[in-house]
Amino acid sequence: MSRKLRAMRDARERRRLEGVEPRYPRELPSLRRTLIIIDYDFGRVEHRIDLYRTPRIDCYRAVADGVEWKRRVGWSKVLAGLRVKFPRVRAP
Repeated sequence: MSRKLRAMRDARERRRLEGVEPRYPRELPSLRRTLIIIDYDFGRVEHRIDLYRTPRIDCYRAVADGVEWKRRVGWSKVLAGLRVKFPRVRAP
């Protein structure tokens, strides 16, 4: 490794060590998101999906209408599950 490259890496490491530490996010609330779906296709049917905090920042514990749906699920899987549970209705 050249002296110039080594000096650049050492300088970058010194800056990293001497700098201020990054701000970490505050403690997240237990209930992170709530989805309320009102379906008018066959009368008025309302569903509520609560997404709770888990040890992983990018996952939720999903509770649908008071019943645990998934213990650990990501946001995109929640949306994919909604697409499956609420299929399109045929046109008249």
